[in-house]
Amino acid sequence: QVQLVESGGGLVQAGGSLRLSCAASGSIFRLYDLGWYRQAPGKQREFVATIPRGGSTNYADSVKGRFTISRDNSKNTLYLQMNSLKPEDTAVYYCNLRRSIVRLEDYWGKGTLVTVSS
Repeated sequence: QVQLVESGGGLVQAGGSLRLSCAASGSIFRLYDLGWYRQAPGKQREFVATIPRGGSTNYADSVKGRFTISRDNSKNTLYLQMNSLKPEDTAVYYCNLRRSIVRLEDYWGKGTLVTVSS
């Protein structure tokens, strides 16, 4: 029932910017903790940033000062503004919705590819 669709990925030169979006349907969006994760070629999926229902945003050390996560509950949309991109940011970026009140609810999008050239 819950569906997440990422968009905004593409090819960009080092130092450039991209804005990723994640449109959610089938959920009470405002009740979920949201996050972005990424998987680089040949590596495991890793944490990028989260923006919980309540609480402060969290960022991986590798993206602090460059990426900004935000949410618009009225539009059921999650964003990731990525500035000063580096080649090591190249990965498939995944949107995540999570809630653990009664049971674990953990939903993922299909991902959007970000490629940063050197």
